[in-house]
Amino acid sequence: MDATEPLLRELVGAALREERRQQGLTLARLAEASGVSMQHVSDVERGRKDPSSEVLAAITGALGISVFDIGRRVHQAAVPRNGEDQREARQTAAHPGAARQGVVLDLTARGRDEVLPQTPGLPVSHGLSSSAAREPMLSAA
Repeated sequence: MDATEPLLRELVGAALREERRQQGLTLARLAEASGVSMQHVSDVERGRKDPSSEVLAAITGALGISVFDIGRRVHQAAVPRNGEDQREARQTAAHPGAARQGVVLDLTARGRDEVLPQTPGLPVSHGLSSSAAREPMLSAA
């Protein structure tokens, strides 16, 4: 692993901070709206704490965005395609407000069966919607 590669919690935190700032919200207001302590929101934004799925859902819900929106932003900042993109990804992680082109991972299918186009050289990832993830798996036996 590259020593300068950012951790997932740092990328998530940077994306959350950028969204909060774009909306003109203070840490105190976001904490109140999400039900998460101001100190914990701050630690998550600074990449010091890994947010649980519940905390992440509370924060993104208070921001009026989905967890998938944050995932897409993190993916765009973290998936370099070549040497130039690797440098750009590190700069974007350090300055999340910077403009960036990248690969978009569409996680909005929400349970529909869709064929996703495959980009040569990149793995295809399919996810479940939150409602599909809660449904019990049934055995054919």
